[in-house]
Amino acid sequence: MDIVGKRYLYFGISLLTILPGIIGLFFWGLPLSVDFAGGSLTELRFASGTAPALEEVRNVYAEFDLTDTVVRSSGLDEMIIRTATIDDATNNRLIEAMETRFDDQITILRFDSVGPTIGREVTLRAAGAVALASIAIMLYIWYAFSGVPNAHRYGVSAILAMLHDVAVVFGMQAILSRFFGWEVDSLFLTALLTVIGFSVHDSIVVFDRIRENASKYRRQPYEKTVNDSILQTITRSINTQLTVFFPMLALVIFGGSTIRHFIVIMLIGVISGTYSSIFNAAPILVVWENREWRTWFKRKPAKAA
Repeated sequence: MDIVGKRYLYFGISLLTILPGIIGLFFWGLPLSVDFAGGSLTELRFASGTAPALEEVRNVYAEFDLTDTVVRSSGLDEMIIRTATIDDATNNRLIEAMETRFDDQITILRFDSVGPTIGREVTLRAAGAVALASIAIMLYIWYAFSGVPNAHRYGVSAILAMLHDVAVVFGMQAILSRFFGWEVDSLFLTALLTVIGFSVHDSIVVFDRIRENASKYRRQPYEKTVNDSILQTITRSINTQLTVFFPMLALVIFGGSTIRHFIVIMLIGVISGTYSSIFNAAPILVVWENREWRTWFKRKPAKAA
């Protein structure tokens, strides 16, 4: 199996995977939860077993001058309501008003309130955490492979493969947000950082085998060394990821709705990370070794008649 020889095919598959999500990000953006954008979020359950119409709930909130309220169902008897920042007293008055209007008993399952200043601070810290993790990973790999010629290439290649996974996760999040209303919250950030860890872990396994084989077979072409190393570790990579995949799949099917978003993002990231560590990370080393970018935009010489 010549994975490295078909590297541009696999790069193309990666591009086709990322492209729909990038288009979705451009047109739809990412809806931020109250964790990042600020505001209040209330999750309610109606004792009657049936939630009222969304428009009727918006009308109740409009009477309290909360005109930009976003209301969506999360089940037959549950509802999630997002508003500008309000306090507990205001939220209790709103619940009482709805109980009177709809003649129903309402249970507050969740109430979170974050000011806009705190939301901006959390957003900056989240972006900083991802950036810091990326830099730390690159420096660590550079140090770990310091005895190998051009050790920096391993760190950069791992980061490029990781960025592929980050792009896939963000793109799929944009699509899921569009069709399921899932917002980017702190659990999404947790899933993203976990995906980064999984992606780099698999890449390091392949890189370590490349280092080992390169020292054993010094006269062997570098491209063959990389391809052999991928094939020697591919079974381990897939088996490792399957042990994570199946429990998460069970959680998606049988778990509660509160963690489904988090698990789905993790699943997408694990699948993408397995692909990128096999078909992107190591082949990038070959592209770099051969300096193939010098011929990307050159015309091939015409064949003699």
